[in-house]
Amino acid sequence: MVEIEIEYQGDLRCTARHGPSGAALDTDAPLDNQGKGAAFSPTDLLATSLGVCMMTTMGIYARRHGVELAGARVHVTKEMIADPDRRVGRLGVTIDLPTKIDPNQRAPLERSAITCPVAKSLHPAVRVETLFRYGA
Repeated sequence: MVEIEIEYQGDLRCTARHGPSGAALDTDAPLDNQGKGAAFSPTDLLATSLGVCMMTTMGIYARRHGVELAGARVHVTKEMIADPDRRVGRLGVTIDLPTKIDPNQRAPLERSAITCPVAKSLHPAVRVETLFRYGA
């Protein structure tokens, strides 16, 4: 179990503190929802969580199988919708990987990303579109 403490700072801003490490991060409501957009919004953190989780699970697979991922990058785009309620409608994920990855390792590496815990925790109504590029 991990505990996270969140304190409301006022003016739609919060500070979250990670119990085990003490690391902190600030959030703000986005510009299009009454905030200043001065920090990650809650839905930005959702998008970030997906990208980081995908990269982390690929890293675990890579470590176990001797695959070098140094220089790999993830780019996530978040699209909001408001029908019928305001929510994340789509997350586009582009994962750029080194060319030198053995073609036989690519499918299991990709599978580790798209089945990461965050991806499996998202509601099916959130469209996740993932593109893997090698040597991009």
